[in-house]
Amino acid sequence: MKTDELELLASEAHGVGGFLTLRRCRLRRWDGASAAPPPFVLDVVERSLGTDAVVVLPFSRRPTRVLLRRGLRPALRLGRPQGLLREGTSAPLLLLEAVAGVVEVEDEGADGLRRRAAIELHEEAGLELPEAALVPLGPPAYLSPGLMAERLYFFAVETALTAQPATPPRGDGSPFELGATLELLELDEALARCARGEIEDLKTECALRRLAQWLAC
Repeated sequence: MKTDELELLASEAHGVGGFLTLRRCRLRRWDGASAAPPPFVLDVVERSLGTDAVVVLPFSRRPTRVLLRRGLRPALRLGRPQGLLREGTSAPLLLLEAVAGVVEVEDEGADGLRRRAAIELHEEAGLELPEAALVPLGPPAYLSPGLMAERLYFFAVETALTAQPATPPRGDGSPFELGATLELLELDEALARCARGEIEDLKTECALRRLAQWLAC
């Protein structure tokens, strides 16, 4: 199969049945400079549950505050030799992030994105809000284009916020959401934490900066 200048010669899936699948592709890139370019191998990560994800930032005004969550991210440590950062310190197990979740295959169209964002908001932050209240925060964006095709869809929603919502977050039943905590921060402080390296999640920083820009308009 040829796609533009890329020819897929063969592919083989590894780890089928897990949350992620590694697809090893044998490709040839036609550049017009040679009659038969040599093939090369590329690994692509796929997710059967759904390719894309939503990122949701609940906020309140006067002052502008945002609700983030701190949850378990074992891959941050397990994916590094001896679990150490380049600075020599242990990689974290917990990360402060915006609410986010996988867009599942049945979440079709713009309505499906809003529905999924509302579901994740309820599961991870204990906030049950109408789908119509969710506002897109700019266009979707790729997070790891060298590895997977996932696009992130950003949303914001204005609501009254407390650090402890009336309905405790129920999670999705996975170990990664057990024991997660919520943090209510002023938007300026959240952005300052990004600048200081205290919020290290790129999708969260992008959502915060987009919210600040949207509110300033």
